[in-house]
Amino acid sequence: MTSACIMLSTMFTIIGADGKEYGPVTSANITDWIAAGRANLQTKARREGETEWKPLGDFPEFSAPPLLANQGPPPIPTLAVAPAAANPSLGLAPASRWLRFAARLIDGVIGGLCVSPGFVILASAGVFSTPDHPNTALMLGGFAAMGAILLLLLAVQIYLLVTRGQTIGKKMLGIKIVNFDDEANPGFVKVFLLRAVVNAFIGVVPFYSLVDACFIFRDDRRCLHDLIAGTKVVMAG
Repeated sequence: MTSACIMLSTMFTIIGADGKEYGPVTSANITDWIAAGRANLQTKARREGETEWKPLGDFPEFSAPPLLANQGPPPIPTLAVAPAAANPSLGLAPASRWLRFAARLIDGVIGGLCVSPGFVILASAGVFSTPDHPNTALMLGGFAAMGAILLLLLAVQIYLLVTRGQTIGKKMLGIKIVNFDDEANPGFVKVFLLRAVVNAFIGVVPFYSLVDACFIFRDDRRCLHDLIAGTKVVMAG
């Protein structure tokens, strides 16, 4: 009975869905939050007196079978695993920082390859070698080819983002963008307008892009554009 009481009185601090820390609270409080859908077994938590953040499911207070009624304290509600069971997509592993970087690099390389034919035509027109007297027809053709290919690439990327939460690079590496709260498909507004368009406008602020990128080193690996859109990047599963 003594060990069971100590287990129930252990204090924890958790990272909420908004990225803020909540606690210290007892394991019983957290069990109630899990049952109410405010947390799940993948929610990061830290035991009082410790420094390491771990998923709640790694703590015996939440992974062990419920206590028997005749052992004294009331049993831990078995609803603790209900959110994950009700939605198999909950608890998707966060994508690694290197995979996110590599996916962006792949998208950049694809973009570069798409505009290269236009650059070849512009070079043939003399835009770079004789900028004062270029071949006008070739120059216009180069710009037209570059614009058409970029528009086609943009359409493909937007389609993949809206329907799957993925760019070409993310799809190749098996990662995707989901809602932070329920891990559902974010949709057009979040995944494109907020993450890409709004973030691009804010990007004119000096050093914003650098700060945005550095936020990847948070425990939850969410950049500023993830926080703005309410999204996160996870393994596609």
